[in-house]
Amino acid sequence: MTASPLWTVDDMAAAMRAERSGALPAGVDGLSIDSRTLAPGDAFFAISGEKNDGHDFVAAALGKGAGLAVVADAKRPLLPADAPLLIVPDVLEALGELARAARARSPAQIVAVTGSVGKTSTKEALLLALGADGETHASTASFNNYLGVPLSLARLPVTARYGVFEIGMNHAGEITPLTKLVRPHVAIITAIAPVHLEFFDSVEGIADAKAEIFLGVEPGGAAILNRDDAYFGRLKRRATQAGIDRIVSFGEHARAQARLIKAVLHPDASTVEAAILGATVDYRIGAPGQHLVFNSLAVLAAASLVGADLALAALALAHQNPAPGRGTRTMIEVKGGPALLIDESYNANPNSMRAAFALLGQSPLGTRGRRIAVLGDMLELGPTGADLHRELAVPIGEHDIDLVFCAGPLMAALWEALPANRRGAYAATAEELEAEVTGAICAGDVVMVKGSLGSRTGTIVKSLLQRYASRPASDGVPARAALP
Repeated sequence: MTASPLWTVDDMAAAMRAERSGALPAGVDGLSIDSRTLAPGDAFFAISGEKNDGHDFVAAALGKGAGLAVVADAKRPLLPADAPLLIVPDVLEALGELARAARARSPAQIVAVTGSVGKTSTKEALLLALGADGETHASTASFNNYLGVPLSLARLPVTARYGVFEIGMNHAGEITPLTKLVRPHVAIITAIAPVHLEFFDSVEGIADAKAEIFLGVEPGGAAILNRDDAYFGRLKRRATQAGIDRIVSFGEHARAQARLIKAVLHPDASTVEAAILGATVDYRIGAPGQHLVFNSLAVLAAASLVGADLALAALALAHQNPAPGRGTRTMIEVKGGPALLIDESYNANPNSMRAAFALLGQSPLGTRGRRIAVLGDMLELGPTGADLHRELAVPIGEHDIDLVFCAGPLMAALWEALPANRRGAYAATAEELEAEVTGAICAGDVVMVKGSLGSRTGTIVKSLLQRYASRPASDGVPARAALP
């Protein structure tokens, strides 16, 4: 236990209106909903979900050193009489109440991020940028839903100067309660894209759902919007209707307040010159991709709006790295020499696919190397799904991608649209495609694997890493091989 715990038990119990039972500690240093990953001294929240009931893991959590468990009163008779417990009517609602208490006690400046693409990378960039100026707390991984947001907010230390929260959605109405819980001082929408069309009638509906983030912005707060996005005007109107007076735009547009002046894209990084709310800033982004360049404008605009040191924030972006499954680069030793593996297997939609193709297209090759895309289905696209997959043939050609491997029923539409000389192999599932991919890679190749998480293209990445010796692609050094 540290001298100043994240939560004292007295404050936790008061916030959640909890009954106490057993020998409770004075406080806890962390909060967990997963008995497998909790740290000693954490409070374990026994959340009841669709597949698992956290109460079944209370004993395991306490056995691993949890300081206490938060449990539902209906389950109390099933637990040991001497267990250290905080007892509440509903555990998920109690977590929400603790999150509200965390927000109420915090003096931090809060930034919330949503958008169809780029939420997590923007959140991570904000963590770096604001962290250079003071203690910054941010959502873990992609904790951006009805469970992840309150958990992340409840973990906000009272000592933090800044807080950064990612907010996502699949359906209309999901963002509203989350933004009202977070109550950001600055809300960012990265971009609007045809994602989750399975649950929406139009992309306009997606824009309106993302605009719900404005409903929680604190009085006097600001919205940051993509000036180059086709839905900028619609989002700006929504922000104004929500009572937000300060609307800052970013992009290449001449009227953007956070404006890109010049960018040079490298295989492993980018250098940028930008005008951020009247200040000219030159900086380096430590991860590649034009999408990161544009979103960095929003990051630095947010840093300026919340009062952080803009120069320090810009310098910090040199340390940005791709998150796992979102562009991580690894050298693999195949027959004849090294090849470069780019792991984009965490998620996919039409916009992020195009960004990934652009990144693959600018990646240097080794001698006789090829650019290879291994693609799984983009999910939740509704009735237009097949057409959106088929249309990817155009950017594949534009970025000189040599060979394409496809997995999944939706990717069959792209496979049929590809010219014969670009076809690698097709399979119904990612698992069935593994052998084709692992057997096709040669020294000097650059291989990018991408698909929605549910398409399981991550299994192909795992197979490649298991089959071939690997090492991080330090400084983006391309694969090179002198073949006979």
